[in-house]
Amino acid sequence: MQRRELEAKADAIEMVLHEHKAPARVTGGHVTPRWVQFLLQTNPGVKISRVESLSREIAVALGAPSARVTTQGNAVRIEVPRSDPQPLKLFSLCARIPPSRIPFGTAVLGLADDGAPLLIRLPSPEVAHVLVAGTTGSGKTALMQTIIMSLALLHHRRQMQFVLIDPKGRAFESMVGLPHLLRPIVTQPDQAVQALNDLVTLMEQRDRSRVTDPRVIVAIDELADLVQTGGPAILENLGRLVQRGREAGIHVVGATQKPSSAVIGPLVKANFPVRLVGHVVSAEDARVAAGVGGTSAEKLTGRGDFVAVYGPGLIRFQAAYTSSSEIQASVQQLAQGIRGDEIMHAGRPLSPRSASHPSQLTSVLDSAVYALPGIDR
Repeated sequence: MQRRELEAKADAIEMVLHEHKAPARVTGGHVTPRWVQFLLQTNPGVKISRVESLSREIAVALGAPSARVTTQGNAVRIEVPRSDPQPLKLFSLCARIPPSRIPFGTAVLGLADDGAPLLIRLPSPEVAHVLVAGTTGSGKTALMQTIIMSLALLHHRRQMQFVLIDPKGRAFESMVGLPHLLRPIVTQPDQAVQALNDLVTLMEQRDRSRVTDPRVIVAIDELADLVQTGGPAILENLGRLVQRGREAGIHVVGATQKPSSAVIGPLVKANFPVRLVGHVVSAEDARVAAGVGGTSAEKLTGRGDFVAVYGPGLIRFQAAYTSSSEIQASVQQLAQGIRGDEIMHAGRPLSPRSASHPSQLTSVLDSAVYALPGIDR
């Protein structure tokens, strides 16, 4: 977006607030691929609730479909969707982050609302297991793909392996042949029961041997559907994994449209410390998905617009995206022995020519790393 356009929008915000006797000054902001955020400094005596009540008037003045007013510390933020939303590509984002800044066991999620890359470290005690929730079109499957591919690119198969469970057979089909797979992609309920049985056995063996590596990531798309079709055996084994898996180096990442206790059980629900919540239908659905109220997930715009909920914290972010063709190309290159960091920091899947000249693959860190618990900023 052009600077003059942003300045004109800032002037419009100040004018609306002045006309409604809630004067404030725009002091800065951030532009992300999906939205524009303006930082406000309100005049003494102006209540935040007054600014919040003017969100519709601000949206109309900016020609935007909506405006969201939030606070961070002493700052007030007004966020509006961009008129020209851009996709956030996983490879382009990864090219901004040098490997030395990424601890072991870390996945890339996207961009936080302050414009910094958002990462999550699964081995952290505050993370361990992750639940991704949202309606159809929220981008939850794409976010699952981003998590898996970033982990595969950042870790050798000796360090990390995957069990991918895909009841509908569509979420992970482009990952067939990924060298990190511990077993072929699971698509049938009976196969899922066996896979989870085997994982529980592995967990018990590791507990006895006090072994945690290689890390095993159990990624499950449509978790609620799997529980309903697979029956008590699925729920029992899944419950054991989320209760004791972290100590054995096993982490569960599940996605669902229906994260209620009635569907996936209170035991499983209580053992996902981190929730990545996309657009949901109602405030009640948002509360159930996030485990806490007040996330405003029902107001998210969909297509990768998420909030990360962890303990008392909440971060809004835009999930990174990678196409099926990019995933397939990366899987082939990893299978050929090309290093993941070479692929990642090229900013795109490598061509044969660029793969033979890794010294040319350079990147510049132009934003601080912003992360969930377990990662320093």
